[in-house]
Amino acid sequence: MAKKPVTSRSGRFLKLAGMTASVAGQYAGQKARRMFRSENDEGAQSESYTRMAGQIADTLGELKGAVMKVGQIASQTQDFLPREFSEALEKLQKEAPPMPFEVIVQQIESELGKPIPALFEYLQETPYAAASIGQVHRGRLLDGTDVIVKVQYPGVDESCDSDLKQLRLALKLGGLLKMPKESVDQLFAEIRERLKEELDYENEARNLQMFRDFHKDQPWVHIPQVISGHSTRRVLTMELIEGDHVSKVNRDRYDQGTINLIGQRIFELMADQLFRFQCIHGDPHAGNFAYRPDGSIVMYDFGCVKKLKPEIVEAYRNALTAALSEDYEALDRYLIDLGARVSNQPAVDEAYYAMWRDILIVPFEQEGFYDFAEAEIHKQVAAKTSTVFKYLDRFKPPVESIFIDRMIAGHYWMLKRLGVQAAFRAELDKYLNDH
Repeated sequence: MAKKPVTSRSGRFLKLAGMTASVAGQYAGQKARRMFRSENDEGAQSESYTRMAGQIADTLGELKGAVMKVGQIASQTQDFLPREFSEALEKLQKEAPPMPFEVIVQQIESELGKPIPALFEYLQETPYAAASIGQVHRGRLLDGTDVIVKVQYPGVDESCDSDLKQLRLALKLGGLLKMPKESVDQLFAEIRERLKEELDYENEARNLQMFRDFHKDQPWVHIPQVISGHSTRRVLTMELIEGDHVSKVNRDRYDQGTINLIGQRIFELMADQLFRFQCIHGDPHAGNFAYRPDGSIVMYDFGCVKKLKPEIVEAYRNALTAALSEDYEALDRYLIDLGARVSNQPAVDEAYYAMWRDILIVPFEQEGFYDFAEAEIHKQVAAKTSTVFKYLDRFKPPVESIFIDRMIAGHYWMLKRLGVQAAFRAELDKYLNDH
């Protein structure tokens, strides 16, 4: 039998408090056992981390909401948590268990003030998609318009702050936060701000319209229209616009030329949002994009949108330009402007910057096409992460640009999964010089 969903604030708190106590107990036990070992048993530590991670991931998946969202962000931010946690939390990206349909119906009727038959010709019981703070159902309006209805889980918005505090406490007591307190404060403040926006579907409706306006001259971008009469702060009804999930983009219907065209357009979307609009789609995972055999792209879910400060965009542009031209002294200065480098610490060794540049710049330095299907940049980055510890006092998580990094990483994975072959250097230079 499916577990009854926890929707009350006190119920959520007790569930998270139980998880916190268990994780803290396991951590204390692990520390005590280590005292009696002649050497640090990494295997036992990893096993303990895996056990704690599994428990946290299961609890977050059941509760959904803010804590699950943080879990998803943590899984994409490798320097935030130990590897075992990143791996366990990654499944939250893929395995969000759905909320019972009667809970969804109750939420819609309470928000829109009418029974379902007075609002929709039909509403499908099986979710179209289930995510961290809400789930999506397919339906049809009484006038015959096919729609998707995004419904926020009850209790999620009221418990956002207490959920975040409790999760942070669990990670702290489990000895799992690998960052100084000031950085953790900044990171959680940024996550909280984005979550508050994401929990407000009226804000998302405004974002949808803003991005439709941004991309109005690009007819190959499809962004759903909001049905305002069927939308509130916790229910968002949009026209149904369908396309193929990346897993369905296969050689039967998409030739390499079409895939490459889609890749060029993905790059253009990303660069336009970053450099021209200075406002980015902050949640670029595979479920938020779809594709069509004519080379067009469908974009979904505009709850997480990050408006960028012009000086941050300028610092990012300058840092990229300096890295491309191997001017590492300038790069060091621009990283301070970006908030990624601690200003009162000595300059970083140029060889360190050169090492990272040589890994990350590869798609832009190819003679001819770069084949993203064969890309192993993520593996090379992972292999070098231990070098970060040498300069730990010189760098800090760049809170203002963390969503830019997240956007670029998300688009890298899309280009890789699609198997795009592209030469982006001329395009990149155009964006860097266009200001």
